[in-house]
Amino acid sequence: MTAPIRSGGCQCGAVRFRVEGELGDASVCHCRMCQKAFGNFYAPLVSLRRAKLTWTRGAPKFFQSSNAVKRGFCGDCGTPLCYEAPDGVGLAIAAFDKPEGIVPKIQWGIEAKLPYVDHVPELPGEDTMADQDAVSFLAHLVSYQHPDHDTAEWPPKERQ
Repeated sequence: MTAPIRSGGCQCGAVRFRVEGELGDASVCHCRMCQKAFGNFYAPLVSLRRAKLTWTRGAPKFFQSSNAVKRGFCGDCGTPLCYEAPDGVGLAIAAFDKPEGIVPKIQWGIEAKLPYVDHVPELPGEDTMADQDAVSFLAHLVSYQHPDHDTAEWPPKERQ
């Protein structure tokens, strides 16, 4: 039986990775340090455990966020990519090309959870195209975001 292989990377495509093997536990962390590192309500991360991580294009830059932890991100577009601590490495779940199968099982740092986070699912929801201003705006939008798969080169020659 072959080990699972997953790929992912940053928004601009300057940094790409490949993971071979079974991932560990997935979680979200609400601690203030993770909130700031992701610029978000919490940080969704999955542990590598014994899976093998290879940076296949570029490499992350790192910020030493504490005496024990450093956080990797794309130096070009700023996408958060990884969390490295003495007990292992975690990767940002949404940085994977197919994040939908990586389901968080636990929340950490709940003492810093923002008070409204649990109520976000109760907010009204609308499809993007239900907003006529968005339809007009998106009709002319050209995305420069890297696609959710590996590419031989990036950016494409026609965009360079």
